Amino acid sequence: MGWVARTQHWYSNVSSNRAQQHPINTEASKPTESDKMNKRIVITGMGWVTPLGHDIETVWGRLLNSQSGMDRTFRFDASTFPTQFSAQVRDYDYRQYISKPEVHEGIGLNTAFALGAASQAWRCAGLDRFDSLDHERLGMYLGSGEGSLDFDNYVSTNLDGWNTESRQIDGASWSRAAAKKMTVVREIEQEPNMPLAHLAMEFNVFGPAYNCLTACAASTQAIGEATAMLTRGDADVMIAGGAHTMIHPLGVTGFNRLTALSTRNEEPKNASRPFDHTRDGFVLGEGAGMLIIETLDHATTRDATVLAEIVGFGSSADAYRITDIHPDGRGAIASMRQALDSAGLSPQDVHYISAHGTGTKENDSIETKAVKAVFGTHAQHVPMSSVKSMMGHLIAAAGAVELITCVLAIRDGKVPPTINLRSPDPECDIDYVPNQARDHRVEIALSNSFGFGGQNDTLIIKRFS
Repeated sequence: MGWVARTQHWYSNVSSNRAQQHPINTEASKPTESDKMNKRIVITGMGWVTPLGHDIETVWGRLLNSQSGMDRTFRFDASTFPTQFSAQVRDYDYRQYISKPEVHEGIGLNTAFALGAASQAWRCAGLDRFDSLDHERLGMYLGSGEGSLDFDNYVSTNLDGWNTESRQIDGASWSRAAAKKMTVVREIEQEPNMPLAHLAMEFNVFGPAYNCLTACAASTQAIGEATAMLTRGDADVMIAGGAHTMIHPLGVTGFNRLTALSTRNEEPKNASRPFDHTRDGFVLGEGAGMLIIETLDHATTRDATVLAEIVGFGSSADAYRITDIHPDGRGAIASMRQALDSAGLSPQDVHYISAHGTGTKENDSIETKAVKAVFGTHAQHVPMSSVKSMMGHLIAAAGAVELITCVLAIRDGKVPPTINLRSPDPECDIDYVPNQARDHRVEIALSNSFGFGGQNDTLIIKRFS
């Protein structure tokens, strides 16, 4: 069976039942110093929950068909907000994916998305059928942000605790109301580390478990750091990726105040237009992307199908401003160069760039400048596209989801488009794969993620051979 066919075979089993969990192998030998050197790290499983759907092949098909996941916001009443639309996950029930529903009651949306994406990745990797997994050597690194806040409950609790005479919150009254309405418990379940906790319980992760929240770069950083952990022998297998939703009144208000969101309320599906001269901001999305990554030795031992190999990672800080990217793109340049250096590659070796490509005036022009600085004349010959034009910006989950599109581009020899790109911007003058997907041989792909606060992370993957 060929590689593509085997990959599709794994995907067809996404809905299969999870096998019974197995006890820890406490007698497993620990890696020696020589084992920690020159390890190859591979991707063996992946899954996502996105505004375009909840399984790999459906979402990939919609990306290649230039479909938009933007629509009027239904998560809350946004009719009075400057931005009244978003890219939301629809028709999703996390319970169809999990084996332990009793431990996941009352979870936040971020955790619900993470469970679905991780379960898909787990089954795609064949770990549900692997009887000898050492759970002490199974780790996790997530870049996840908060879930959708229960504002009605929180505001109601505050009103119940309000003393009209002193015009202050009365602590005792507030505590009684909060206990009755489970306010504190509900808010705790929205915390950024809750996906980590629930995934650990679902998959019996007894190895190292970490969470980072570096804004839009978080899940790319998580995958890069998980790769380093595998390389130095901290684990054999890692669940890595991210989950997030900020589609709630506070999230939308914050980004509106920063003038970062598009306000094209009359045409939501055309609102996200990275690199277009008429772009006016990004579209807020939500979801999760998860990968199973492991050492090649471990993958070979269990006869796993390898989807791609992670060969480079770079990370940097702008040290400039909280919200603005450095105007010369120095952090983005450093991140890409580090990734290329760590992979032992030259810019000419890269066949496709998954852009951060948010659709803001500043980000797109500076990312273009940075790519041209790193790639030189090759920047005019390597296609670079932004799937945020179709899925919106998934914030902490964006990098993992976009890396999955790179794996699929390698698998199928197709690169997804940047839709709504119809008015060329003189400052954005390279090949962004406008409006339609393209047949294109991809052996090596680079994926960029740049976060508020000046965090920059870049991953490079290649076809496994």
